Amino acid sequence: MSGDKFALVTGAGAGIGKASALALARAGWNVALAGRRKDPLLAVAREIGHIGRRAIVSACDVGDPAAVADMFKTIEGGFGRLDLLFNNAGQSAPAVPLDELTFAQWKAVVDVNLNGAFLCAQAAFGLMKRQQPQGGRIINNGSISAHVPRPMSAAYTATKHAITGLTKSLALDGRAHDIACGQIDIGNALTEMAYKMTQGVPQADGRIAVEPTMDVAEVAAAIVHMASLPLSTNVLTMTIMATKMPFVGRG
Repeated sequence: MSGDKFALVTGAGAGIGKASALALARAGWNVALAGRRKDPLLAVAREIGHIGRRAIVSACDVGDPAAVADMFKTIEGGFGRLDLLFNNAGQSAPAVPLDELTFAQWKAVVDVNLNGAFLCAQAAFGLMKRQQPQGGRIINNGSISAHVPRPMSAAYTATKHAITGLTKSLALDGRAHDIACGQIDIGNALTEMAYKMTQGVPQADGRIAVEPTMDVAEVAAAIVHMASLPLSTNVLTMTIMATKMPFVGRG
């Protein structure tokens, strides 16, 4: 249908990805849903259908180049174009001292958080270049860890710092093709993954402390805002966080 908008959200089966996919659908977007597990994606797709928008489900390991290529063929065939990629899929490693972190654990995080973001951005970039009208938007999930680490989080923190470099490179290289790229850095959105914040997590000074959280719906609303901007305008970086979480200052 002329005027329809088409998005891809990775890690869309739960948490921030699910909330963002549903918020985009409510804002009028058709949404392709990517994730490792098909059943949660199908559940989100049904909700999108009830909203009255189209959904494409792709059970995909974003760190697998062949799987990503197949996913984008499906999206191009089903939607015909892509106007938005939310690179949201992420994975962490066990919180262990650096010398106890195995290479397999390190590589698993790099494969999803960095290689996966690159592969999806690369495929989206190519599609956005050749489609007519040309252009689109890529939003990378950088996390607060793109700025500062938590204790014993070397793999996750390293990949999220790298996402900042990827975002800036895409923002620069996309100018010639009307491809905007920005980054959203999220702190303590209350998802299943972040539930541990309400029970107490290690702090830089060695204490275990409960941390304030925020409603994941606020993150989804921020994604919709970034996505709704004209391609002549870009939010290069946005930090959205629980107001009282220990990030600003020395706490």
